[in-house]
Amino acid sequence: MTTPHLSLNGQEPGQSDAIIRVRDLVVGFGHRTVMKGLDLDIRRGEILGFVGPSGQGKSVLTRTILGLVPKRSGTIEIFGEDVDGLTVARRRQLEQRWGVLFQQGALFSGLTVKQNIQMPMREHLKLSERLLDEFARLKIEMVGLKPDAADKYPSELSGGMIKRAALARSLALDPEILFLDEPTSGLDPIGAGEFDDLVSTLKKTLGLTVFMVTHDLDSLYTACDRIAALGDGRIIAAGTIEEMLASDHPWLRSYFHGKRARALTTPAQAVPPGYAHA
Repeated sequence: MTTPHLSLNGQEPGQSDAIIRVRDLVVGFGHRTVMKGLDLDIRRGEILGFVGPSGQGKSVLTRTILGLVPKRSGTIEIFGEDVDGLTVARRRQLEQRWGVLFQQGALFSGLTVKQNIQMPMREHLKLSERLLDEFARLKIEMVGLKPDAADKYPSELSGGMIKRAALARSLALDPEILFLDEPTSGLDPIGAGEFDDLVSTLKKTLGLTVFMVTHDLDSLYTACDRIAALGDGRIIAAGTIEEMLASDHPWLRSYFHGKRARALTTPAQAVPPGYAHA
């Protein structure tokens, strides 16, 4: 039986702490409709994991919230403001309050790590070169990179270093919301576990709200406060990992109780936080 506490959409009665509210969202490309009346709340101070079958539009939702993909209908409110009613100037102010880490990092190949991090600062802030260098150094240290990474180009970085450098850039303007698109994709289990720990630590120390698109079961178990699942263009369920495990929805049961999840869901094989399974 499905747990009675599991929400069948992205919202729950009585929740007034949503920093992002999506209501009746419809998004499509040509004749294909991807989002079909989707509702979702992202609460202040949480890490919300967003999962769903491949090709169903998980990353599309992120890009729609960011304004990179147009919606056909529905509303998106961020910090209590309907984005459709914002002036260009107000929209730019809003964009400074979030940071984005795309799946492949999306670093500029012709710029060093330091220069990549400084890009948002140069666009939005009026700072001296000394302050730009100091703030870049602080962001590099914040994400666990060595100081000498500052002058390296993306081609000189490992996959894990690229993720951390891109994360440092996403934190350049001290955002309140962090969007992560498959942040552990391409990382080995140890690197993925360390990245999850880093995100959790940054969430606590900086007071971030994190929206994490992921298919990584370890991330869902060790880093996320809640999980929202996408299916057929809508949120089919939202809740804690325990509530997801108790659901009788066919896709959720297949995802959370499948072969790759068995070690994670067996109490006798419980592992310390931050450890990633092979």
